[in-house]
Amino acid sequence: MKKLILSAAIVLGSLTTAVAQEPAGTGNTATTEQTTQTENATATEATSTGEFTEIKIEEVPAAVTAALTKAYPDAVLNKAYVNDQKEYQLDVKVGDKEGSLFADESGKWIQK
Repeated sequence: MKKLILSAAIVLGSLTTAVAQEPAGTGNTATTEQTTQTENATATEATSTGEFTEIKIEEVPAAVTAALTKAYPDAVLNKAYVNDQKEYQLDVKVGDKEGSLFADESGKWIQK
């Protein structure tokens, strides 16, 4: 009788565990979708606050351009942005790497 009750408990326990698990692949999809939604919301917030506005590359101060050339001689400046405090965001490409750099109007690098 003890073996019968123990067997029933093991079977019921294993069924409960199997039902509680998500089907393969659905967990990753939901996580990816949530991550994408979070990234999109963050990008939208940054754009909608208007912190940085795009400017022409020619409008970047000479001190900022000189600092970029000195620090990264092979860098290609793709886009430039400025905010109300005269801080510049530079979208650059060095080799096969792309990224953003931040500098004030005197050419000093800022960490953001």
